[in-house]
Amino acid sequence: MSSASQQVADAIRAAITSRTFTPGDKLPSLNELSERYGVARMTVQQAMRVLRDEGLIVSRQGSGVFARERTERPVGLRPHIEQAFTQDRVTLDFAGFSGETLHGVVQEPLDRIRAGKLRPMSLRIRVLLPDPETPWTLPVRTEDLADDPAFRERGARIAHRHTSAIVDSVAELADLGVLENASAEVRVHRSAPLFKLYVINETEAFFGFYPVREHKLTIKGEPHAVYDLMGKDATLFHHAATNDPDSIGTQYVQQARQWFDSMWETVAREPTP
Repeated sequence: MSSASQQVADAIRAAITSRTFTPGDKLPSLNELSERYGVARMTVQQAMRVLRDEGLIVSRQGSGVFARERTERPVGLRPHIEQAFTQDRVTLDFAGFSGETLHGVVQEPLDRIRAGKLRPMSLRIRVLLPDPETPWTLPVRTEDLADDPAFRERGARIAHRHTSAIVDSVAELADLGVLENASAEVRVHRSAPLFKLYVINETEAFFGFYPVREHKLTIKGEPHAVYDLMGKDATLFHHAATNDPDSIGTQYVQQARQWFDSMWETVAREPTP
């Protein structure tokens, strides 16, 4: 994709994620977008293909192109988080199993802040994970559905690697004075993480269930067969708050925020060093 079509895609994506175009709104025609952005019609078509692949728009024969209803199908997480980091105040709450995907999607925006390409005024990241010090009900051994301490230790190492990288990167931005206010914190709880949840800038939520599948691996030379939570196979669905307080998107994001805050403020605690 050319840089021009990428810029057009970024501009339209920003208009959709910021709700300039709300779900169901008809987008301007290709000719109108071509004139608006000063590019060829083919460039706009290339940008629209990208947005269609991301699930942000839908074409209806004879009617035009529309901003897609957010719960209609899964969409990509990365563009929404990258867009969120262009705002003055950035908040990102995550609840899930390891934080591996979270690390992957925030690393580039954090690098761009460090390079001076993004400059939000404040940044807050909160991460909720299962407590590796407590026996798990999932993942568990396949033979007897019992907790597997070795697998739990392995999971703890993976989670620590990714969450520590996030915490250290945000702390560095604060120490360097790049951001006026920056924090990243991890807390653990004793519940099995059956789903992953992202709440972005308190206006968007991504939610997906973890499929449970048999997973065989070797730890310290010993075979382990477990029923594992397959985070990379989780399909995420997007909900966005609108100006309508009674809309499904607005209510979903509100309830997601309330659930996260309730966990964070009650049963969650700082992990053991």
